[in-house]
Amino acid sequence: MHVVVASNQLLPATGYGGPQRVVVALVRGLAAHGHRVTLLAPMGSRVPEAKIVAVSPRELDDPRTLSSHVPRDADILHAHFTIKGGLQAAPFVQTIHRNLKPGSPLYPNTIFLSQDHARRHGSEVFVYNGLDPTEYFGRRFAKRPEQYDLFLGKLHRAKGYHWAIEAAKRTGHRLIVAGGWRPSFTGSIKYVGEVDGAAKAALLARARCLWNPAEWDEPFGLVTIEALFSGTPVLGTRRGALPELITPDVGALCDTMEEMITAAETVHTRSPASCRALAERHFTHVAMAEEYLRMYRALLDTGKLPAGRATPHAASAVPR
Repeated sequence: MHVVVASNQLLPATGYGGPQRVVVALVRGLAAHGHRVTLLAPMGSRVPEAKIVAVSPRELDDPRTLSSHVPRDADILHAHFTIKGGLQAAPFVQTIHRNLKPGSPLYPNTIFLSQDHARRHGSEVFVYNGLDPTEYFGRRFAKRPEQYDLFLGKLHRAKGYHWAIEAAKRTGHRLIVAGGWRPSFTGSIKYVGEVDGAAKAALLARARCLWNPAEWDEPFGLVTIEALFSGTPVLGTRRGALPELITPDVGALCDTMEEMITAAETVHTRSPASCRALAERHFTHVAMAEEYLRMYRALLDTGKLPAGRATPHAASAVPR
């Protein structure tokens, strides 16, 4: 199959760049499955597994000019930005990487990032994000109670970083905070700024646990699977997609900061191998590509997208 992937952001990402990293992982996954990939992306993009066609973001955002860049032998176009109307050049799907405003129309052939993400937008169509596990150390040694805790992400209140800060202040346990915007912390809290690549992989692998106390409905939660690939358990809330990603074997879901502080006392007893195994089973770039290929084939064969395949533990997720 000849798949054309379109991104209006430079690839690979500079800095964290969650959606961009997922697009690169998808291209690699499709290539690993033996498919030919053409990537429409801004000038300067570099992804070895695809043929790059440089297209400006303005041209990509216009269906007429976007169509002119789609190769004639393409089987399907997969856009990672919104196509509000139709597209004549080829059959297409579009992945939505964010929450839409309440009441927004469902755009044609939309694919969401999780069961919860889809359900909140009146759909059943989703594919879980995936990443390449070779980018993470995946250390399998047992975690120790004295290892530092980690918060990794934007220092925005909706991300719940203040839960991790307050917990560290109350317990005196070491906490490393990595993310954009420079705050001022003292005592057991250390701020290291925005990290990526090997530095981020090392922080994740050496942590006792990752704090992800989201106070909003995340469409997915990429940092959660990054931690699991690293063999590091996750403390999360029952918001958004997190109940679909976290099982009792790899972390804990909590409703309050007090519950999370209590859970942190024993979270290191989770097996690093179990964390890695869950991520490798459901959230690799190859698994993501396989599910997208299922979507492509269904659309080409029937004209409709099938329902997504949820993780076995997603049935216990609480609808909101």
